[in-house]
Amino acid sequence: MPGKHVFKIIFVNQGKIYEIYASNVGQAGMLGFVEVSGLLFGEKSSVVLDPNEEGLKSEFKRVKSTYIPMHSIIRIDEVEKQGTAKITKIEAKGDDKVTPFPMPIYTPGGDTGKS
Repeated sequence: MPGKHVFKIIFVNQGKIYEIYASNVGQAGMLGFVEVSGLLFGEKSSVVLDPNEEGLKSEFKRVKSTYIPMHSIIRIDEVEKQGTAKITKIEAKGDDKVTPFPMPIYTPGGDTGKS
């Protein structure tokens, strides 16, 4: 069907890698965020249910649009057809109880540190 887009968005959220599919991806009105809307999940009539995808479906149940921080995005691809949405745990080396401190990409006033 011409004009129908399917995007695969892979991003990090709370120590897990999310892979979701959506029909719309674009620049958000909020600086530093990507807007994702039209989330796509497997068919409801499917006999085989994937518990991972069902968990994602319930997490985004009433979400019209989601805003993902740019620094959390690993990759966005336009694909020919939708795959299965999933969450993968990040395998950490050493102490997995340490959460990295988020680093700002944009600084107020555009200060480059030069005098």
